[in-house]
Amino acid sequence: MIRSRLTVLVLALASALSIAAQSPDSIPGVELQGYLVGPGDKLEGKVLGEPDFNFVALIDETGSFAIPYVEDTIQAKCRTENDIRDEVREKLSKYLKDPLVSVQVTERRKPTPVTVFGEVRNPSRVELQKPATLLELLAFTGGVNIENAGGFVKVFRTQTPMCAPEDNEDDWIAESIDGLEVPSRSYSLSSIQAAQPESNPRIYPGDLIIVEKAPPVYVIGEVNAIREIKINQNGLSLSEAIAKSGGFRDRAKEKEITIRRLKPGSKEREIITVNFKEIADGNQKDVMLEPEDIVIVDKTPKSIAETIFEIATGTAKNAANILPQRVFF
Repeated sequence: MIRSRLTVLVLALASALSIAAQSPDSIPGVELQGYLVGPGDKLEGKVLGEPDFNFVALIDETGSFAIPYVEDTIQAKCRTENDIRDEVREKLSKYLKDPLVSVQVTERRKPTPVTVFGEVRNPSRVELQKPATLLELLAFTGGVNIENAGGFVKVFRTQTPMCAPEDNEDDWIAESIDGLEVPSRSYSLSSIQAAQPESNPRIYPGDLIIVEKAPPVYVIGEVNAIREIKINQNGLSLSEAIAKSGGFRDRAKEKEITIRRLKPGSKEREIITVNFKEIADGNQKDVMLEPEDIVIVDKTPKSIAETIFEIATGTAKNAANILPQRVFF
C-alpha cells in the first residue's frame, strides 16, 4: 500500500531525530571577509587612540547593536565587517576627526545544522560554515545510494533563510507537519546528477534534505525468484521486473500475467492483464510498473494426459500421491 506523502515525511522526521542526537559534521569555512553578520554574532570595535570609543557588542535578534556615545543603534544584519566599519566611522565622525576604526567578528553564531538523510551513504547533520549547494551536500554525505534511491530528492525549508535573495517563494509547496506548514521543493535525481543549475539550489541552515527511497513492486508466482524489486529513477518495466526475478519457470502462464495496481487515493486494487508473449515478440508495448504493483505469474494448467501420466508414475504433486497404498491379494 502506498503511504501518503505526509506519513512518509513524519517517519522521515522521526528518523531525523536519531541523527539530530549526533554531533554535526561541518563543511570547512571561508575567510570572514565576506561573512554576513547576523543575530547572535559578537563584534569588537576599536578606535585608534580613543579607547573610550572601543566596544564589544552582541547582535540582538533584530540584527542591531549599539556603540558608546551614539544614540541610534546600527543595523548589522546581512552586512559585512567592512560595511559595518564604514557606518561606525560615519557615526563617530560627529565626535572625532577622521577616526581610524576597525570592526571584527570575534564570535560567530552557531547555525542550525542541515539534516541530510534517506538514501545517502552517510546520513548526517551538517554545520554550514560557507555557502553550499544541494549537490555539494549530497557528495559531502557520501553520495546517493543509487540501488535503493527513488527518482527525487526533497528539500524542506524549516526556517526562513537569513540574507537569502528572493527565490521564487511561490514555487515552494507547503506541506503540513503536525499542523505546521513547511515549504518544500522536489528535485529530479537525474537532473541533480547532471548538475543542472535549476536542480542544484543553495542550501541554507535548518534545511532538511531527504533522498527518497525507491518504491517497490512485488513479483510472485511462476518465476525463479519471488522478490521485491525497487523502481529506480529510470522507472521499471514489466520485462525488467521478470528478468530481475530470474525469468519464468517452465509452467508459467506467460500469455496472462496479472498486475494488481492500487487505485489512486484508495486501498483497492484494479486488475490489469498482460500478454507477455506479445511484448516479447515486439507486438505490444512494454508495461511500465507503478509503486506497490503486485505482478502475479500464474501456472499453466496441466493437460489430462500429463496428469494421468504423473499419477501412473507416482510423480503427481496432488492428492493422488498422499492416498494410502494397499495390496489386494
